[in-house]
Amino acid sequence: MLSPETPLQTRYRTQPGSRFPPGASVVPGGVNFCVFCRRATQVDLLLYASEDSVEPFQVVSLTSEANHTYFYWHVFVEDLPLRCCYTWRAYGPLGVPQMSDEAASRVELLDPQARGVNDRFYCREHAAQEQAVERGALRGIVTEPLSRREDDVDIRTLDDAIIYELHVGGFTRHPSSGVRHPGTFAGLIEKIPYLQALGVTHVELLPVMAFDEQDLPAFAAARGLSNYWGYSTHSFYSAHPRYCVDPACGPQEFREFVDALHSAGIRVLLDVVFNHTSEAGLNGPVIHFKVFGNDAFYQVDLSHPQHYLDYTGCGNTVNCNHPLVTAFIVRCLEYWVRDLGVDGFRFDLASVFARGENGELLRKPPLPWVMEASLVLARVPLIAEAWDAGGLYQVGAFPGMAWAEWNGRYRDVIRRYVRGDPGLIGEVCTCMAGSADLYQDDGRLPANSVNFVTCHDGFTLNDLVSYNGKHNEANGEDNRDGSNDNLSWNCGAEGHTDDRAIVDLRLRQARNLMAILLLSRGVPMLLAGDETLRSQRGNNNAYCQDNAISWLDWDFSADALAMLRFVREMIALRKRHASLRGRRFLTGRPAPGHLHADVTWHGERLGAPAWHDSNARFVAFTLAGLAPDEPLLHVILNMNAETRDAALPPLGDASWRRVVDTAAAPPSDIVAELELARVERGACRVEARSVVVLESG
Repeated sequence: MLSPETPLQTRYRTQPGSRFPPGASVVPGGVNFCVFCRRATQVDLLLYASEDSVEPFQVVSLTSEANHTYFYWHVFVEDLPLRCCYTWRAYGPLGVPQMSDEAASRVELLDPQARGVNDRFYCREHAAQEQAVERGALRGIVTEPLSRREDDVDIRTLDDAIIYELHVGGFTRHPSSGVRHPGTFAGLIEKIPYLQALGVTHVELLPVMAFDEQDLPAFAAARGLSNYWGYSTHSFYSAHPRYCVDPACGPQEFREFVDALHSAGIRVLLDVVFNHTSEAGLNGPVIHFKVFGNDAFYQVDLSHPQHYLDYTGCGNTVNCNHPLVTAFIVRCLEYWVRDLGVDGFRFDLASVFARGENGELLRKPPLPWVMEASLVLARVPLIAEAWDAGGLYQVGAFPGMAWAEWNGRYRDVIRRYVRGDPGLIGEVCTCMAGSADLYQDDGRLPANSVNFVTCHDGFTLNDLVSYNGKHNEANGEDNRDGSNDNLSWNCGAEGHTDDRAIVDLRLRQARNLMAILLLSRGVPMLLAGDETLRSQRGNNNAYCQDNAISWLDWDFSADALAMLRFVREMIALRKRHASLRGRRFLTGRPAPGHLHADVTWHGERLGAPAWHDSNARFVAFTLAGLAPDEPLLHVILNMNAETRDAALPPLGDASWRRVVDTAAAPPSDIVAELELARVERGACRVEARSVVVLESG
């Protein structure tokens, strides 16, 4: 193998090559290229000297006799240097719905399994036209092979997880981040000490598989906006080139990033998008799958094959339960775990995985079960966004055994309760206890529920307590996009205000939401920046805002620093108390060897929760420790507009110490040293709209 600096020769010798493995594989003596294309009668491989090359320096024509095995086309190029770029071209009855076969044969195609991608010359508009230009496609990059990790045997669960959802670009792209390479994996490495100090155990990265930044409506593109979130994947094996300092070293940079997080004791989860691709529908670009296997990879209307079924709202739906596609997805996920060290996945619009070829609901869909059966994937958490845009909602019922789920019902109930909606006490307690009504009946556990109040899609925590309605005018759609049902409350003024009383109430409400999240059984997930009161100015659909609206500003205000301290200490409190992270559902009975019931529910009077009171906004509960020496916790939630006096369970010679009071001004809102906490006996006063936590001692 030549070094990247070796001058390119006029032509490189070739051999027939092998159909295994697909993609571009660097091996001793050269590079093996292989791609699946069922309908082609001839295939060309186009080789480019570098990412800057306009013309290919060599076109290798593959023949059916020498380079074709079953439906795979393959060729071995001797001594080809690293960093070369490449595309494919196919000929024959290709069956692309939007193009003639002659036009489709002119399109340069991206290798679906490229380990690196060059998007320098890509133009989405041209790639969608019948008169597609012969140049300007996405290109694969021949990358240095990674040494495969030795298989380990540890089972990576979410039992004690505290997930932090973040955007790789937006986390360090603001000038205030002070990192050397803003918006990259390398830049994020520099912020690992911040993540350690915060106390999170897992980062969940918004899509980092290479995606189409040009995939957005024309009116947004006309404003100079771009696809920021990344839910438009085209290259499932490649890291997004914009997140790499050098895209040709993408695999190495990503693995160095993962290794750095692992060294800091932090696991890595990826938000992945296997429900649709950036090729969209009939008017979308032709990038790869539309030529290589349109009828296998996408769901189409069998009576009108030129029409794509769309259960994603993005123009196409991946035909996940086709055997070839199932294999593609599983092998891809195994690559990210085995070779790149990823610790688990969150699957966007995962209910698509339960649909058959015609979009019908399958009782036992193959893909979710095959993932669980994989010897690699069985060791890592799999998290479903258990709904899709076609109306299939499976929270509490996602197929499979071990799948965790984003608990959308938890989000909605807690938002409604904290803004002041009455009559929710039973639902709130069920959610805080791990959502047994959703998961217990089929043998699942609290860790199957990923609890969240905010995520990338919707209001930030600050905006949730500052706006009654969305303000998405910057997206260019006259504020029509984004959800209208935010379950938010602005505390008395819409958006920014200098009224300190309103600001203080908002800060209290933000602490209430964060405290409830971190006091709940199940797996808490925080949105990056909520701990420092990041605002998107009321935009609840910032998918196209790669700018200060979405970026994290590291110049924290005094209020932001106080909130940061509160969140850090709440995370520390959760870690101190195993009772908040219990693996089993609460029973109301003492565990074997314990004196106290694992949970006791209360109202303003002990043992009298207002389960059925349609006006109730007050509830309390006492948690017993799981370990013999673990203190009891007594949690009081008062979302009334008035102060309440709450009776406290007797402790004999011990006393209750107030460790959290969201109504108190910082730093009294949370006490890190138990001996400094205020002692309470008999009863305690709980201010309006506040959460109080007491610890026995």
